[in-house]
Amino acid sequence: MNDQANASKHVLISGGSRGLGQVLVQGMLDAGFTVTTFARKSSEFTDQLKDHPRFAFHIADMADIPSLQQVVKAGVKQFGNYFGLINCAGVAPDGVLPMMPEQKIDQVIDINLTGALKLTRLVLRTMLTSRSEGSIINISSIIGIRGYNGLAAYSASKGGMDAMSRALARELGERGIRVNSVAPGYLRTEMTHTLSEKHLDQIARRTPMGRLGTPEDVLGSVLFFLSDASRFVTGQTLVVDGGITT
Repeated sequence: MNDQANASKHVLISGGSRGLGQVLVQGMLDAGFTVTTFARKSSEFTDQLKDHPRFAFHIADMADIPSLQQVVKAGVKQFGNYFGLINCAGVAPDGVLPMMPEQKIDQVIDINLTGALKLTRLVLRTMLTSRSEGSIINISSIIGIRGYNGLAAYSASKGGMDAMSRALARELGERGIRVNSVAPGYLRTEMTHTLSEKHLDQIARRTPMGRLGTPEDVLGSVLFFLSDASRFVTGQTLVVDGGITT
């Protein structure tokens, strides 16, 4: 990948302070991209990058639309219009649906799906104004493809992201903007910290590749969708799960 060419490509990543988002931010910077990211609070990782010439971090919340508007506007002002958007921020509360508080259901839909839709809407307005090609990547999940106990709300939000990718691919194809999803399997991140080691070991044994995924395993697929190697790929969901859904 041509790092010098990528330096002019500005990518917005939601939830880039830790976990998978952190790995994506670092991977984009290493590949030469210019990166704007945000989260509800900073981290040691984002603090360390504060003086990087191709990086900016902002405080914002996926469920707070005015804060998203501010981030999108600030990013354009600092680095110019966006080439890419990676919808990565998410929450994963678990629990059987009859016992799940309405507040938790609202939270997962507001952040994972509604927030992603509204952030994409804001970014697309800048992309369409610039009349240039671009790439939008939704980080969904195998949970949105297969059924799992205690994850109905999360599954609905991630399945909705895949549906959004397919619909937007049709809307935006003639404008040269590609929209795809990357659906990771179980990763060793903060999103799986509530699972016991016994449960994680069971998942690893059911995975053909014999282990859980890592955020680094997802990075290559995201870079692919940002690159010219995927210039004729849109509306697709790429599963990165070590074969567990096979």
